[in-house]
Amino acid sequence: MPAKKRRKKRSVNIRNLLIVVAAALVILGVGVFAITRIFAPKEPEKPAVVTVDPAEAQPTQQPEDSSEPSQQSSSDETRVSLFLCGDGLLHESVYEDAANADGTFDFAKQMDRITAVAEKYDLQFYNQETILGGTELGLTGYPVFNSPQEFGTYMVSKGFNLVSTANNHCLDMGFTGVTNSRNFWNSQQGVLMQGTNTSQQEYDEIAVTEVNGMKIAFLAYCENTNGIAADYNWEVNYFPGYEEEMLAKVAKAKEECDAVIVSMHWGTEYSFDVNETQKSLAQRLVDAGADVIVGNHVHVIEPFEWIGDTPVFYAMGNLISSQIDVENRIGMMAGMDLVKTVNADGTTDVKVENLRADLHYTYLEGEYPELRTNIQVYPFTEMNDSILPGWQSTYEEFKKIITSMDQNIQIGGV
Repeated sequence: MPAKKRRKKRSVNIRNLLIVVAAALVILGVGVFAITRIFAPKEPEKPAVVTVDPAEAQPTQQPEDSSEPSQQSSSDETRVSLFLCGDGLLHESVYEDAANADGTFDFAKQMDRITAVAEKYDLQFYNQETILGGTELGLTGYPVFNSPQEFGTYMVSKGFNLVSTANNHCLDMGFTGVTNSRNFWNSQQGVLMQGTNTSQQEYDEIAVTEVNGMKIAFLAYCENTNGIAADYNWEVNYFPGYEEEMLAKVAKAKEECDAVIVSMHWGTEYSFDVNETQKSLAQRLVDAGADVIVGNHVHVIEPFEWIGDTPVFYAMGNLISSQIDVENRIGMMAGMDLVKTVNADGTTDVKVENLRADLHYTYLEGEYPELRTNIQVYPFTEMNDSILPGWQSTYEEFKKIITSMDQNIQIGGV
């Protein structure tokens, strides 16, 4: 019996010992865990998830970073929007319809619908077909024009800042008309007028504007002045006989600027077809460095064409006129973005994006030879049958003219 008791006692002691060891290990583990949690760095709290209405979202303020730019950011873009339209052809009916009893002129009632389309653009171009010699020279209509300067004042007030005066009517009032016109345009702050000059220096200069950090050159040339000779060889920017000089100036402008816009007064009057002179010169202008080419003169619209990366509008038609035929009162307008990319290696590229075109129409009342009245320019987005009966079919017909040489342009959305 005593032997059995000793074995029982030894067995109890071993079991108790195992229990004690196990308990000690548990206590040691808890202690180690506690110590590591006390001295370990604390994990940051996760931010709360917040849902924000996109309309109320504010730009995140980024801290200034003095480190080198990330290699993933390889370029920087600058955009300038450009609007193009056609001839400001101020027949007698146009300025008489705009005249007030006190001798002032209200062109807003004629033009506000179309200039509202243009106002959102950084640069706005049109061709001043009739010389703005002012009332002091006597206002006249077809065939030898002189127009009130108030039309130019109105256009500038709506944002037009690229103006061509290189056209077949620019010498209708002689050198005095050119001088009055040039003085007027020089007085308009922020406006580049090209095409006629009062000195050799003005002829030689390259007109440049800077918008959103982009330097843009503007040049304008014409084919003839209706047989009226210039008093000075620098008075008008002609291109026949001066093609190489013109192309050299375009090339120089491209070297000095980011983009070059060229206005060309060319083509066969009242023809919807582009002639060989236009095609040949357009290619040579592109080769010299022109980024945008805008044509006028023929008083109807002509097709659009891409030449390489350069959009060419061969003829925009009339912006405003009082010509009787419907085809002479349908004009084209265009919008685009000039996009300058500065690459990581410091080189730059300029391309045209978001190119689109659309049409507008000049409504009037009355028949030739009487003065026409109630003249108003409508974008086709505001047309109805009371303005132009069957306007939908007319719109489709003239859209096909725009795209007859090149369909790679959006129609609508200017």
